[in-house]
Amino acid sequence: MRVIDAAGELIAWICQLLLPDRFQPSNRFIRFLIVGGVNTAFGYGIFVTCLWIGMHYALAAAISTVLGILFNYKSTGNLVFKSRGSGRLPHFVAVYAIIYVFGVLAIGGMLRLGIHEWLGGLILILPSATLSYILNRRFVFQT
Repeated sequence: MRVIDAAGELIAWICQLLLPDRFQPSNRFIRFLIVGGVNTAFGYGIFVTCLWIGMHYALAAAISTVLGILFNYKSTGNLVFKSRGSGRLPHFVAVYAIIYVFGVLAIGGMLRLGIHEWLGGLILILPSATLSYILNRRFVFQT
């Protein structure tokens, strides 16, 4: 937690230097970016590894989503939303089911446009993270 707090303070300081006051991110959003970066690296690493060993992109996405749910629930809950316990896990799983369907449909569409699966997954990182934050804040951790 100290590393995340220190990184958050550094990002906040940089934002103060570069952004007008009305665009200053909240501490929660800064923590989300940091923790989200770790969670994204974990999930995308699993996705690419699954593709590398020859799995279909939908199976690779399913495996990375399931493992990501287990990893992300505690890190996002504890470090971003300051929520402990597992009572909201079913809601968290529902959010990730939505994220999974969104990702598979989007990658399928990109494949039809000639975009490779690994690049499609990379392109979807920011939209998926944004959707995840909004849905988690509203339906899981309700802050």
